Amino acid sequence: MKEKFLFVLAIIFVFCIFVSGCLEKQSQSKVAAKRPINSVYGMIEHLQQKNLPTIKSIQPWRNQYGQGIKITTAHYEIFTTLLEPLMLYDIPAFMESAYRGYNSQHSKSVETQNRFVVYLFANRWQWENFTKDFAGRQAPIYCKIKAGAYYLNGSCVAYNIGRERTFSALGHEGWHQFNNRHFKFRLPSWLDEGLAMMFEANGEKQGMFCFDATQNMYRLAALKKTLIKKRMIPLKELVATNPGEVLAMNENDAVMAFYSQAYALVRFLREDGYGKRLGNFQRMLSDGMFGNWPLNETGQKIAADRNIPLTVQWNRAVSLLLFEYYIDDDFDKIEKEYEIFCRKMVYHVKLKP
Repeated sequence: MKEKFLFVLAIIFVFCIFVSGCLEKQSQSKVAAKRPINSVYGMIEHLQQKNLPTIKSIQPWRNQYGQGIKITTAHYEIFTTLLEPLMLYDIPAFMESAYRGYNSQHSKSVETQNRFVVYLFANRWQWENFTKDFAGRQAPIYCKIKAGAYYLNGSCVAYNIGRERTFSALGHEGWHQFNNRHFKFRLPSWLDEGLAMMFEANGEKQGMFCFDATQNMYRLAALKKTLIKKRMIPLKELVATNPGEVLAMNENDAVMAFYSQAYALVRFLREDGYGKRLGNFQRMLSDGMFGNWPLNETGQKIAADRNIPLTVQWNRAVSLLLFEYYIDDDFDKIEKEYEIFCRKMVYHVKLKP
């Protein structure tokens, strides 16, 4: 009888511990539930629970523009006031995928010693206020950007303009950030912008991102409109042009033509004729990375020193010299092939009414 009594007491004791544990868990879950995901600590807890492989650490980011967090990955420090879970799940993986994509553009991959810095704001108001503090005298120029991002002082600065467009802008500006750090010589405008547009179209696969320039419908549509309107910039002029010259014209068609044609030119040099110019194109890039372009002493100094303003005249002279040295000095001949390639690229592109 005594043994039965002790057995019953043991069962009651175990039951009480079980109930107590359940109540404690319920109490803890209620406390957690009271902490909203759109708060800093709520978002940090939420992301930590996801155990995303690309995230090394997450912590609060104290700033004057809005509540924010700092996400650290292998190669990036991402400061953001955008507390949108679905975006934040993917941004670390997107930037790491972009880093690998940037590294694949040249013959020898590099490993960055210091993490790249990215600022991503929840809205334009925060972005503009940050830009006024960050860009100083140049702020009015950057604030003219209607929707997108910019690269300045080693950092990418963006704000949320929708998932697809935000990722596209980060991919584009991230290239400028990468090559400014790792290339000994800065790239001519057509080459720099053309390569940046290779990272605008992307897709997700198994938690990582891949980049497919052939799916960049925004640039393809712009190129088709340029062809229809007969506003194609002659190839020799395109290679020599600086984006600032085009933007100063304040003509949307001219801006559309420059960027879409620079995008098409990079693809042409890689793809046309089953890659017959790909080797020369890659050699031009590698020589730019390691400082082996055939420039005179003054040209090399300007190319290497980012503190020296990049003038229109320098860009024009160096762009033409490099194109003629590495690609072809017969612009009339190559332009015909280039235009045929452009027309093939956009043949099946349907324009919106």
